[in-house]
Amino acid sequence: MLVGYARTSTLEQEAGLEVQLRDLKVLGCEKVFQEQVSSVATRKQLEAAVDFCRSGDTLVVTKLDRLARSVTHLGKIIEGLEAKGVAMRIENLGVDTSTPTGKLMLNVLGGVAQFEREMMLERQREGIAKAKEEGRYKGRKPTARAKTTKIKALSAQGLSMAKIAKELGIGVGSVHRALTANATA
Repeated sequence: MLVGYARTSTLEQEAGLEVQLRDLKVLGCEKVFQEQVSSVATRKQLEAAVDFCRSGDTLVVTKLDRLARSVTHLGKIIEGLEAKGVAMRIENLGVDTSTPTGKLMLNVLGGVAQFEREMMLERQREGIAKAKEEGRYKGRKPTARAKTTKIKALSAQGLSMAKIAKELGIGVGSVHRALTANATA
């Protein structure tokens, strides 16, 4: 059985998810798992897809970057699949781990993908450092600090930090910092 897995990082990438789902159906996937979650977050649907697969099945993804965040992560996924007798197929690369050549190619391509990601992050850090040097980079706008007055007012009403955080759409740590900054000032 062909089992598909599709993922995008954000809700804004709806079109990308739709393309993956379409392609997986065209490839003949009988069951498809999908999710919209960051590659570094817990991916429950990926886990469900791996759990669903049985010996002789093939897990299919349209692109390598939809599956794994690093060579190590890819290795763990492949190891789990192999232990169950499940092959892996990455469509845009033409890689199928049911063959020795496919396994080799997957490891090589995984290393290249990780290298490219690390290079991209390095270029990003360099760009941020240059922008800071030129005074053009300000960072993320502090959203919780702008709500300090509301935080204090809700705290004065007796609301817990968790309830304040939920009501204002910020983290409990941000509420704590706003309240303790007031106490130590």
